Amino acid sequence: MNQAIRQKAVVKLGGVINIQSSELPVGTEVDVIIIVETAAKNKQSLRSIIGTGKGCFATQQEADDFISRERDAWSL
Repeated sequence: MNQAIRQKAVVKLGGVINIQSSELPVGTEVDVIIIVETAAKNKQSLRSIIGTGKGCFATQQEADDFISRERDAWSL
């Protein structure tokens, strides 16, 4: 069974990363996977994106009109 050890590290000059753990037996072969954390993008507020998606309505009145037309279509 594989054992996983997770550590945070800071990349030093020249791309050097130091990993140290007492859980690593001397002479054991290991695979190292490096996941680089990217800077967080500027997050938009929910209010700024409401109504901007495809098929969305710009106003409440537009949504009400659409629903009314759909109800009328079903009652035929």
